[in-house]
Amino acid sequence: MRAAILRKAGDETLDIVDVQAISFGPGRVRVRMHRAGLCHSDLSVMNGLVPHPAPCVLGHEGAGEVVEVGEGVTNVKPGDRVIVCWMPPCDTCLSCKAGDGHLCRSGFGNLRTPNFQLDGSAVSGMFGEGVFAEEAVIAAYAAIPIPDDLPYDVAALIGCGVTTGIGAALNTARVTPGSSVAVIGLGGVGISIVQGAKVAGAARILAVDPIPNRRDWALEFGATDAVAPEAVKEAKARLTGGFGFDYSFEAVGKPATLRAAYNAARNGGTVCLVGVGGQQDFPDISMGELVGNEKSILPSFYGGTDVRQTYAKVIDLWRAGRLDLESMITHRVPLDGINEALRQMHTGEALRTVVEIA
Repeated sequence: MRAAILRKAGDETLDIVDVQAISFGPGRVRVRMHRAGLCHSDLSVMNGLVPHPAPCVLGHEGAGEVVEVGEGVTNVKPGDRVIVCWMPPCDTCLSCKAGDGHLCRSGFGNLRTPNFQLDGSAVSGMFGEGVFAEEAVIAAYAAIPIPDDLPYDVAALIGCGVTTGIGAALNTARVTPGSSVAVIGLGGVGISIVQGAKVAGAARILAVDPIPNRRDWALEFGATDAVAPEAVKEAKARLTGGFGFDYSFEAVGKPATLRAAYNAARNGGTVCLVGVGGQQDFPDISMGELVGNEKSILPSFYGGTDVRQTYAKVIDLWRAGRLDLESMITHRVPLDGINEALRQMHTGEALRTVVEIA
């Protein structure tokens, strides 16, 4: 079968190659992939910002159909439609027992079990999954069943970016009705934060990004104002009288954008850090500022609560017509078109791209 493989960190393109899905057995399931989303984390693995074994089959945001289950699997059966969850709760570790299933790290253990074989050598799938392939063998608890009315296109996006952004607004920051919000960074996660803030009832949503296309998309999805980064100070003065926003979100993962989000928030407000940065990236916020301004800094990982709960919440809101997830998909490509799609995402020509695998 075909798959898109990253040969080594630093490569700017993926190779479309023939691989074999391996390691099927007890506790594992075989999934025929239907759709996969391109997420910025895929670029982060490619450029080495997120350390990952290579070579690997890229992709962690996908949805498909279970075609075979191993011994002892009870949560899914052949024919079930599922989201492939890249960091699934195991329900047995201390984080899960503490109610923080989104902080469960058992998913990293899936990297120890190779998903594919290439030219006689075993290779992993990204985060133990590898959804840029026609089939993937994954841990059974990473296959999360979805309702029949949820399209595979939408389900793929819920697998990471949508859940991360909407969860940050609803679960972590807990945006309140009538509040003011600033969102720094308008990729797939940032636009999802905008939608989450709108659902929560925010009265004013400022969207910030250097790329005009992304600012236009933010206005379509619920932002009330959109500016380039250099205009944030003016927008803060114009929209809040200089007081600052009740909530500000950072969805890039850079010290400079965290600083911008911190500056945008009012004293006593909430700064929600959603973007994933590098291990050597450190913020420049002083101890004096932290205490004197009393701005709460809340990191948000994968939606801020058990991902299964956020999946269900997002699906219910989508079904009720309160979230527009289909319109976030600006491009659809076959697996062979993935490198051009990566370029379009990187330059801001595409908001969200879905890879049509089957």
